[in-house]
This record gives sequence, structure tokens and C-alpha cells, in this order.
Amino acid sequence: MIGNVFITGVSSGIGWGLARQYLSQDWRVYGLSRREPADLAANPNFRFESVDLSNPERVEPGVKKLLTGLDRIHLVILNAGVLGRVADMSDITAEELRAVLETNLIANKGVLDAVFSMGIPVQQVVAISSGASTTAKRGWNAYAISKAALNMMVGLYATERPETHFCALAPGIVDTAMQDHISSVPADERFASLDMLRSAKGSPLMPKPDVAAVRLADGIAKATQYPTGAYLDIHSLVRRT
Repeated sequence: MIGNVFITGVSSGIGWGLARQYLSQDWRVYGLSRREPADLAANPNFRFESVDLSNPERVEPGVKKLLTGLDRIHLVILNAGVLGRVADMSDITAEELRAVLETNLIANKGVLDAVFSMGIPVQQVVAISSGASTTAKRGWNAYAISKAALNMMVGLYATERPETHFCALAPGIVDTAMQDHISSVPADERFASLDMLRSAKGSPLMPKPDVAAVRLADGIAKATQYPTGAYLDIHSLVRRT
């Protein structure tokens, strides 16, 4: 199938990898992020709008400007997100928590509300989640909370819009700027869950975004076989026959 896909956070990482993958399949890709990726911009099937998703006042007008004229969106991928500081919950300020929630949760609500307010039929919505959303591991604090809330928000939208298939998708570990930051965090026995990520960096266990995007696009296509609103893990999806 060739269709229209709208992806947030296309300047780097998973969003960039997925945009590149869908462009290689001749999809029309509509990208939203702060910075325009020059390599993708050279493709005639790529359309871009610069929006800082941490600024809620910019979200709706940016989305509407980008998507005006479309009669159908086959796929929306809510990918943009931030990690926040690795620390104990007691050391994270309310302001830090609020900032992560603003990008990882509130901005995604703004994006969805803007899309649906345009009256454009949407076939599928995929929110990029994380395994951190399902298991409490010391140090992940605001990120884990925001992704768990994202999972629930996706489920709630699914109850309201049965014509659209929703899922929250954990993409596995991918070699992105977020992993670069994690690798730079000083080793601390309190945050032992980071050790696995450090050891995986540079190995096949942590593929580059363009490599991971091939598997992710395949998993996204299979996600509609599951109940709408579900939390899914890419490792389960790619094994499904």
C-alpha cells in the first residue's frame, strides 16, 4: 500500500528512520519537528513544518498548516519525545516532571486533537511508547510516567474513535541521541537498568534508526491485527505470522 503518513519528530532518531523508510516505499510523508532534515527534504514526497512541540500554542496551527488539503491520512506516528533527567523521583522537581509530560503526553494530545478537528479520516494512529512505561525501574521517573500516561491516553482515544485503529508501540532499543545521553550518564549502582543499554550500544542489539525502521514499519502494519488501544511491543509483533 502507498499512502499518507504523518510523523512527529522527523529530524533524527526513530522519526527520521521511519520517514526515510516510508519514503523509500513511495509513501507521502508529512513531517513535524523543530529542525528540517535536509536529506529528507530533497525527496519530492516529503512535506515539512517546523514546530516546537514543547510550545502548546504552536501545535494546532502547525499541524493544520502541514495537513491542509489531505483527504485521508493512512497513518499517524506520534514519535517526538524527550528523556528528561535520570535521577530518583525525590530529586526530580515538579518543573522537570511537567516539562517531560508537556512533550511526551500533552503535545501528543494537541497533535491528535488538531488532526481530528480537521475532519480528515485517519486509518491508524501509533504512539511510540517504551518498555519503561510498564515496569518501574529506578531512575526513569518522568519518562516512565509520561509513557505510561501515553499508553492510557491512546486507549482512551480508541474508545472514542472506533473508525481509527490505535496502539502504543514499544520500539525496542534503537541507537538514537537519547541512547547517547544515557551512555554519558555516569555509572551509578542505583540505576543499574542503564547498564544493559550501555553494553548494547554499538552492537546488533541496538540498531541504527534506519535499520530499526524496517522492522518497525513491518510491526506497524501488523498492529491492526490486535485490538485497538492496545500497548504492543515490537518484539512480539515481528514474530507474529
